[in-house]
Amino acid sequence: MKISKKLVKLYRVDHGKHFRLKDHDPAHTSGVRDKEEAKQLLEEGVAKLAELQDKLYAQDIWALLLIFQAMDAAGKDGVIKHVMSGVNPQGCQVYSFKAPSTEELDHDYLWRTNIRMPERGRIGIFNRSYYEEVLVVRVHPEVLKAQRIPPSLVNKSIWEERFEDICAYERYLTRQGIVIRKFFLNVSKAEQKRRFLARLEEPEKNWKFSAADIHERACWDDYMDAYEDLIRHTAAHDAPWHVIPADNKWFSHLAVSDAIIDALEDLNLSYPQVDAAKKKELAEARRKLEQKK
Repeated sequence: MKISKKLVKLYRVDHGKHFRLKDHDPAHTSGVRDKEEAKQLLEEGVAKLAELQDKLYAQDIWALLLIFQAMDAAGKDGVIKHVMSGVNPQGCQVYSFKAPSTEELDHDYLWRTNIRMPERGRIGIFNRSYYEEVLVVRVHPEVLKAQRIPPSLVNKSIWEERFEDICAYERYLTRQGIVIRKFFLNVSKAEQKRRFLARLEEPEKNWKFSAADIHERACWDDYMDAYEDLIRHTAAHDAPWHVIPADNKWFSHLAVSDAIIDALEDLNLSYPQVDAAKKKELAEARRKLEQKK
């Protein structure tokens, strides 16, 4: 793709120490002129991603985990739908993590995502993830109480400790051959308002709206602080964050596509080589097929 490396470098955060969310413009489009240009580039990306995913599946060694986090109406569902439109469903697993169930609350907070990790050869997609534990839980302390963690362990250092645990967990996954790419779809508050109003005004979008969305919107500044802090503490070379401008959906689709392609290309994927014994077996199969009508 013509601008893949450029986009990946612009929005990728490998080291978060000096990360500031205000330095990232939600409306940025990196010189892509309009929706039509982005659509053409995305079509190329979808085809390339399908080719790479086929090799990933055939090779059956690596796995790719894609994590999507964002404020409501940022377009997570749309990104997954459009970017992964050419992928073979057999090699892709998508999970959406909502409020924890009673069973999930009886386990540690990584349990419910850990059992959903992609198998080798697959692409796993998390629509929200264990990062909710340093987002929603941090903004709404009452959620933490529902987790029934021993009181002595809930202290001022709990968020730093969770960052440490998440980083250690992601290092472990990486060492097992699970490649991790994390995406924060960075939508502006003004654009979120516009999309909420569209959900109210357009009947076919009414089902997307929830009164809880307005409640969460009132906590916007707290969420932005939480996102900035988690990116600062959990961005790593092997598990980078991509802060994707999301005010223009057509551009966010393209930027995410490029980042995924970049991750897969780094693996130097190829179809498995057939050894001499297998070649002999295939030749015999061909001979038998050609002898029979």
